[in-house]
Amino acid sequence: MQLTAIYPGTFDPITLGHSDLVRRASQLFDQLIIAIAVSPNKTPVFSLEERIEMVQASLSGINNVQVMGFNTLLVDFARQHHAKVIIRGLRAVSDFEYEFQLTGMNRKLAADIETLFLMPAEQFANISSSLVREVAALGGEVKDFVDDNVRTALYQRLR
Repeated sequence: MQLTAIYPGTFDPITLGHSDLVRRASQLFDQLIIAIAVSPNKTPVFSLEERIEMVQASLSGINNVQVMGFNTLLVDFARQHHAKVIIRGLRAVSDFEYEFQLTGMNRKLAADIETLFLMPAEQFANISSSLVREVAALGGEVKDFVDDNVRTALYQRLR
């Protein structure tokens, strides 16, 4: 039996912290699906297609990772792809309350799907997509936070 997990997010943009979690989670599961949310309640800097392309480029070389967009309930997407686990990242205690609520809701909707929390490596714990976007928009250097392809795309879009 193949064990599949889903790592959801908006990935606007994908950071080195995201990539760290993907690399580590990919070693725990036969297949890891990076599920990029359409996010109708947010205004992403990049289109869904652009985010998919950036994530694929950032994660190239990890053979058991697949990147897909989705615009449904996460648990429905997980079931559609026969995933039994949802991977969530926790950077700090401040993330916990929101993640706890999400996990509770997902458990009510799909008790057969588990949530697994992973923490990024220490050097990535303070990186968030929103902070990276803000630094890039104000002309700051983001090379320590994102891959080169993402850095280039951010500067082109935000300047």
